Amino acid sequence: MATTFNMLRANDLIWSFVVNNYLLGKDPFPFDLLYWNSDATRMPATMHSFYLRNMYQRNKLIETGGITLDKTPIDLHKVDTPMYFLSTREDHIAPWKSTYAATQIFKGPIRFVLTASGHIAGVVNPPGKKKYSHWVYDQHPKNPEAGWKKRKKKPIPGGPTGKNG
Repeated sequence: MATTFNMLRANDLIWSFVVNNYLLGKDPFPFDLLYWNSDATRMPATMHSFYLRNMYQRNKLIETGGITLDKTPIDLHKVDTPMYFLSTREDHIAPWKSTYAATQIFKGPIRFVLTASGHIAGVVNPPGKKKYSHWVYDQHPKNPEAGWKKRKKKPIPGGPTGKNG
């Protein structure tokens, strides 16, 4: 699974290491977040294939009955529990506009938070550190850019402008 996700950004997450560390003999740059990359998910090949084909390639989970588990068709449109989404602006695995689309599907109360940085860094760096910005979406227009533009004009604590951003 880790290799599959690394291939989504092969230039950064595979080839730069091949060139710099293997071919040029340079020591790897110390970067503590890369430790997370070694935390690979192990699953049987059939399950891995099902997951990648149906969740990423075909996006079947969004379709009513697109995926059936234990003879039960899944319908995300019926989910009405409170939802909290935390997405990162530069995520290469789950792009934020794709995760934002779920705000149009679920029926319960939803809070969508967008952080700066990428897949791991934007999540493990708390807003209190003031290292990365974050934007809170309590309203969910169909077009995520509409909410983004509104928030750029108005600083919020930990937001993209001013002392906190």
